[in-house]
Amino acid sequence: MKHIHILRAGFLRAGEAHGVTIVIDVIRAFTVAAYAFAGGASRIWLVRTTDEAFALRGREPEALLAGEIGGRLIPGFDFNNSPALMAKAPVAGRLLIQRTGAGTQGAVNAAHSRYLLICSLVNATATAHYASMLAAETGEPITLLPTGRPDETFPETEDDFCADYLEALITGREDAPQLLADRIARLRQGRFPQWEQGNEQDFPFEDIEKVLNADRFHFAMAGTRQEWHGITYVEAKRVDLVIPHKPARDSSLRSE
Repeated sequence: MKHIHILRAGFLRAGEAHGVTIVIDVIRAFTVAAYAFAGGASRIWLVRTTDEAFALRGREPEALLAGEIGGRLIPGFDFNNSPALMAKAPVAGRLLIQRTGAGTQGAVNAAHSRYLLICSLVNATATAHYASMLAAETGEPITLLPTGRPDETFPETEDDFCADYLEALITGREDAPQLLADRIARLRQGRFPQWEQGNEQDFPFEDIEKVLNADRFHFAMAGTRQEWHGITYVEAKRVDLVIPHKPARDSSLRSE
């Protein structure tokens, strides 16, 4: 296989991402997006601000709004940022407009990318496969863009872990399934503090298994930059794929 150059850029360096950029948000924006597409959503528009979301719904009155501020439902929005709730939502054939604090920001800010893909653990293998195809066809590098912001408690975020898995898949590492198992085990050890208080609307306990259900979906999510009345947004669509030689996965990692 032709060598593919892999780069990384963090949230604050999204503008430096180029080539085939994979924007990663595991908890929870792009897990929500994947479940929306699995539920039949036709398109998802990614925006940076709530004002942009409301303005774009003025353009498309039938659109549904999804997202969060501080992890919580935004007043006037139809859905919060819960993949468990999105998995049950009646979104077939609908346009969603999504605003979150990390993932949608990173996608819109990655302005110099030739190709833009959005990803979480639930569609990692499909995304790695599609990104590799695009990179091989064009000779472009792949930029991995984790949007999680590390701190002293978590110097490596769930998005960094997803990037590790993507890189292992793209480079054909035989230990990719074991690397995934290791990263998921580390996440289970304490990356879900909001959920420890019990089940509630914005942080339902079922979200944990939805987020960690790696390779649940065999589609990529491809985005293109759009402009309308001074608003820059990313329009994401589902790209269905046939994945050859999927890596074996430990069934204990799946919730279903």
